[in-house]
Amino acid sequence: MAVIKKINNFLSLIKFSHTIFAMPFAIIGFLLALQNTSHSFSLKLFVCVILCMVFARSAAMAFNRYIDRHFDALNPRTKVREIPAGIIQEKSALWFVIVCCVLFMLTTYFINSICFYLSPIALAVVLGYSYTKRFTALCHIVLGIGLSLAPIGAYLAVSGEFSLLPLLYSLVVLFWVSGFDIIYALQDEEFDRSQHLKSIPELLGKTKALRFSEVLHVFTAALVIVAGLYAGFGMVYWAGAAVFCGLLFYQHSLVRPNDLSRVTLAFATTNGIASVVFAVFTCIEILM
Repeated sequence: MAVIKKINNFLSLIKFSHTIFAMPFAIIGFLLALQNTSHSFSLKLFVCVILCMVFARSAAMAFNRYIDRHFDALNPRTKVREIPAGIIQEKSALWFVIVCCVLFMLTTYFINSICFYLSPIALAVVLGYSYTKRFTALCHIVLGIGLSLAPIGAYLAVSGEFSLLPLLYSLVVLFWVSGFDIIYALQDEEFDRSQHLKSIPELLGKTKALRFSEVLHVFTAALVIVAGLYAGFGMVYWAGAAVFCGLLFYQHSLVRPNDLSRVTLAFATTNGIASVVFAVFTCIEILM
């Protein structure tokens, strides 16, 4: 029971359920590569891609919690997190990060050489995000870049080369994640300002930050359309795209500058559903 409890604590530390945001786009990238190249499906390769996603994101999230532990202890919203609450020791969290990084690079070694050579760069991006709030309000964009590596990385794992279509989906993830991370950051506007931390809400205020998020999501919807047209997808894809874009803008109806009570619903639930639905419809379109 003690082992299970410890595992659950680490899963909570890294918010494992939030893997649902980028993982579906990695699967899209994987299937696109199979469709556009002569490669056949490999269960071993597919498992390696999934493991890369899990290891990289786990390392990034745990490192973020480790780096922000002192700020988290001061913030009433985050002081109950595992490290400031003493549930997980600082040293244990750091070792968890190191192990995940090693496992990520080791897994890329068994995929292909280009993924292995690019793995330190990928880690630098996803780990480096944790420092950006100290000096730039564009930290949300850096987070978006980190998660946007999912579809292009999965495509590289299969094909070993870059292509425009998975890059378009990487841009979809970039603008989508950046937009909803701004919504999430609305909760900490006053705290960030008091601690001299940077964010779009801290820089622009809640109202303008929401408008900025909306603009990013307009770009997201536009890129979903551009990608579908470029790929020549049919009605199944467009049905999924309609649901995705609808949920994209629905989340903005849930949040008001003076009412942040439904931020969690907008951030986690709505975006998680949007990602899964879009991926299911897109994957069906690809397989058809």
